[in-house]
Amino acid sequence: MADLKITLIKSAVHRLPKQRAIVKSLGLGRVSSSVVKPDNEATRGAIFHIAHLVNVEEVK
Repeated sequence: MADLKITLIKSAVHRLPKQRAIVKSLGLGRVSSSVVKPDNEATRGAIFHIAHLVNVEEVK
């Protein structure tokens, strides 16, 4: 399976607490910070809730 590179492109400061918690749990701190996570259902579900804040790329 491939991995996903998740980059925070918008700030989570004035967002709902649930969305801020998801951003923090993914390991994203500041705008332009990136993490590589496995492509599984849990990661996809988290991305679904904050899709308007992140950019997602597939990494092989």
